[in-house]
Amino acid sequence: MSSSALAPSPVDLTALAAIEKRVLWLATSMIHHANRVRPNVSGLKVGGHQASSASIATIMTSLWFEQLRPEDRVSVKPHASPVLHAIHYLLGELSDAQMTSLRQFGGIQSYPSRSKDPDTVDYSTGSVGIGATAPIWGAISRRYAATISGDSPRGRQYSLVGDAELDEGAVWEALLDPHVPDLGEIVWIVDLNRQSLDRVVPNIAAGKLERMFAAAGWQVITVPFGARLEELFARPGGGRLRERILAMPNAEYQRLLRCSASELRHRLPGADDAIRALLSEVSDAELVETIRNLGGHDLAALREAFAEIDDDRPTVIIAYTIKGNGLPTAGHPQNHSSLLTHEQYTELATAVGMDPSAPWQRFDEDSPEGLLCAAAGTNLRREPVVPSSPPAVPADFGRTPGGTGTTQAALGRVLLDLTRSAPEVARRVVTASPDVSSSTNLAGWLNKVGVWSTSDRQDWFEDDPETIMHWRERPSGQHIELGIAEVNLVSLLGELGSTWSRWGQPLFPIGVLYDPFVERALEPWSYGMYAGGQSILIGTPSGVSLAAEGGAHQSIKTPSIGLEQPECLSYEPAFAQEVEWTLLAAMAQMGRPGGKSAYLRLSTKPVDQSLAAIPTDAAARERRRRQVVAGGYRLRSAASPDATLVTMGAMVPDTLAAAERLAGLGVSVDVVCVTSPGLLFEALQARGGQGSGDSWILDQVLPADRAVPMVTVLDGHPHALAFLAGVHGVPARHLGVSRFGQAGDLADVYRWHGIDADAQVRAVLDLVG
Repeated sequence: MSSSALAPSPVDLTALAAIEKRVLWLATSMIHHANRVRPNVSGLKVGGHQASSASIATIMTSLWFEQLRPEDRVSVKPHASPVLHAIHYLLGELSDAQMTSLRQFGGIQSYPSRSKDPDTVDYSTGSVGIGATAPIWGAISRRYAATISGDSPRGRQYSLVGDAELDEGAVWEALLDPHVPDLGEIVWIVDLNRQSLDRVVPNIAAGKLERMFAAAGWQVITVPFGARLEELFARPGGGRLRERILAMPNAEYQRLLRCSASELRHRLPGADDAIRALLSEVSDAELVETIRNLGGHDLAALREAFAEIDDDRPTVIIAYTIKGNGLPTAGHPQNHSSLLTHEQYTELATAVGMDPSAPWQRFDEDSPEGLLCAAAGTNLRREPVVPSSPPAVPADFGRTPGGTGTTQAALGRVLLDLTRSAPEVARRVVTASPDVSSSTNLAGWLNKVGVWSTSDRQDWFEDDPETIMHWRERPSGQHIELGIAEVNLVSLLGELGSTWSRWGQPLFPIGVLYDPFVERALEPWSYGMYAGGQSILIGTPSGVSLAAEGGAHQSIKTPSIGLEQPECLSYEPAFAQEVEWTLLAAMAQMGRPGGKSAYLRLSTKPVDQSLAAIPTDAAARERRRRQVVAGGYRLRSAASPDATLVTMGAMVPDTLAAAERLAGLGVSVDVVCVTSPGLLFEALQARGGQGSGDSWILDQVLPADRAVPMVTVLDGHPHALAFLAGVHGVPARHLGVSRFGQAGDLADVYRWHGIDADAQVRAVLDLVG
């Protein structure tokens, strides 16, 4: 069903065209001021993208001043940031002074940013491909949040994409996700300007894009030409001219944009006499202008395209445009970062009727343009989002796991315990995985809460007695299953983690994937955090402890993530009890201003849970819990230590075995179990006055009166714990994994990497003599 009846009434195209011209001027002026006017003390390039902004100025003018409703959301291509801010200036959101602050410290950002820009930004963009797909995950997140609030989700999710951005594999991973064909609120607008940063894009023909989107189940609307070209095509020989333009390579058409009328009359017809005869009827000035009359710069053609949108399936509008349209650099293959000279800027001012010495001008309030801007500002005004406070997350369920177990298996048990001990918290948990739900121990959770789907779907294996994990798909399900695409997973997590600020509904999103693939997903997950998303990523199984899986599935660098990733805690628990405590602590910091994300690294290595020695006294148990959550604790304390063994995660049993053997040799050691290298590093920085954190945990884990030689060991790169020797400046050895893994028995693999009990004993003896 078309939603055109819901769109605002059509506006006067003459006034809209004047606004389009002003938007182009303002966007160009912002970049010009930042580079040519504002003092540049450092001399470094400021940059900006005048040509990329000019390419999409018509589309964005049409969208904001005629099509958008307050419930709609828009992801703007990164290099169109100045256009977005120019529009907001005309809508009254920005001051003259702010227009001069593009790419200035504390000013308007290089790329649209939800958290840093002073005006309304729906989606942070900048990392190519991630901002483009964000509205897909935003649509799913809004629908999911609505199952809790009971609201009916309304409004479209627009994505403004440059055609070169479609080279990113993340774009097509997202389009092919099986949920997407059901998301009729999705509308993409492809700014088909045929250029990328370095060149004219080869082989990106609109026809190929049309077929690819159509194959993914999208409605495809193509806006190739404007009214002037269409009128020319209607004349005798015009059909041949249309075929000629559509068939020519991108680079050939781009070259025509730089041609004079005489060159056009020579190049454009080729050997076709009918086209040559047609062009002979057109004046030189008209010919030069008409060849540039593409659909993405024709307001009436864009209006017709928007009216065709079918809200029962996702839609893509492919709009032909010219990079640098309206500027002297239009169509030049190297115009991506080019800047207008002062002379060119003055010529542009004359062409659009502006004063280059006073670039920041709104329309007179009583003019048709001023009235249209005021109406658009009123129409797009949104009620402030009032976030609901997330429910209080318990800190401890009060039960102590026994027997032998793995931290990976503990994850599923904690989620099920939530449904019993804190159902109001469990209701806001949403898990997601890229086709690894069963292999990461989520089967029990899935059976309990079901799988999210846009509609109810029949479980054909419901009555199969041999089916252990039931796939019950319904809109109220709490697990979202994705295809084998880690970027999709973390992009969805970022949007699910933003619902508290977007829609006022806090969620606890938890994504699970194999730990070796965390690095593949890290950049888009990081970008989600930059945009304000708060989520938990769980990497499991991890490390060379997978043993027989071989090097391809053995992670090495992931323990460092928590040390280096902003807005993110990390934990590597050794015992099932620690999984509970750290996961609950991570959840408790989410869904609120100032919240953070978290990364948990879990293992499939079976561990005797009695080794944790969880205190039975309530106060002592709480003390242990606080230390675990703060970054570490002393698991074994010697009367008078000769050395300290610092261990983490799956290595704890081997370290305890090494400690017992050393005791038999007359060497007493403390055993420190680290749960978060990142938190301990923050504590160390705070102690040195380089952070605002609390350093109390260092005094409990590594007190000064027990400063002795240290050996650190972990199932990962040794540098993740190496900094701990600097707490008191003690001699140290650092054991870990610094080369690709091998398949084999656990003992063989540990021995090969030099992290087994033998290696730890040798390292301590080397230090203490």
